[in-house]
Amino acid sequence: MKFCYFDESGMGDEPYLVVAGIIVDATRMHVTKDDWADFLEFLSGIAGRNVEEFHSRDFYRGNGLWRQIDGDKRTAIIEAILEWVEKRKHKVLFSGINKAKYKDIFLKDARIKQFKSFWCAAAMHCVLQIQKQHQHEEKTKGHSILIFDREVTEETDLSLLIFKPPQWIDSFYNRGKKQTVLDQIVDVPFFADSRHILLAQVADLFAYIIRTSAEIEDGQLKEKYRGEGGKMKAWSDRIAKIALPKSNRYPSRNRCEAAQLFWELAPSSIKDLG
Repeated sequence: MKFCYFDESGMGDEPYLVVAGIIVDATRMHVTKDDWADFLEFLSGIAGRNVEEFHSRDFYRGNGLWRQIDGDKRTAIIEAILEWVEKRKHKVLFSGINKAKYKDIFLKDARIKQFKSFWCAAAMHCVLQIQKQHQHEEKTKGHSILIFDREVTEETDLSLLIFKPPQWIDSFYNRGKKQTVLDQIVDVPFFADSRHILLAQVADLFAYIIRTSAEIEDGQLKEKYRGEGGKMKAWSDRIAKIALPKSNRYPSRNRCEAAQLFWELAPSSIKDLG
């Protein structure tokens, strides 16, 4: 069984939204949670106060309680987090939405209206990637529990989408005639405060990196300092290397109806990752 932890970046005025997730095998769950708790304790020592939650934007930009920590040290800590995930061989997944494209397609395509929001579209794309990947595992090893940050307001919409998804979505994972819909997804998704789901905080960092990197690369965001785009792109490439296969996310050819829609919604630089 797998636990899949999600968070997002770009729910404000940003041009792009990214939902990212970390997949952890249940047999290694306790070790991973303990290690991340130790990391937060380490950060608390640096900050000089108790850190219950790692907010990527504030940490990366050196805002709030991170103001006294110089940029080089913050960079080193982010590098350490990437290495931490790489060494544990956790898998990552992500989905990107160009909000302007979403609004444009929303006016023309009735299918997209079934998602209710761009967040639900990205979240559902992630769910479909998990289904497509895990349905090939033996017995129940691919069964996956989904855990999202409670901050979003679309809990009911996503739960209903997973419970009864539109039929045209079946093509994304080539659902068999006798296969139950989304048979690798355990029940409906769970939503919790990210302070209590530590790995969602890692997902938050990865979503922030991928989104910021894409916005800079696509000319939607200016660098805050010289070389920022290159640094973020290098981090995004590392995340893509430990992600589920690109063919699961944005297949480059022979795209089915569902895959084609997610392809059209995605920022070009995010489609190219991996």
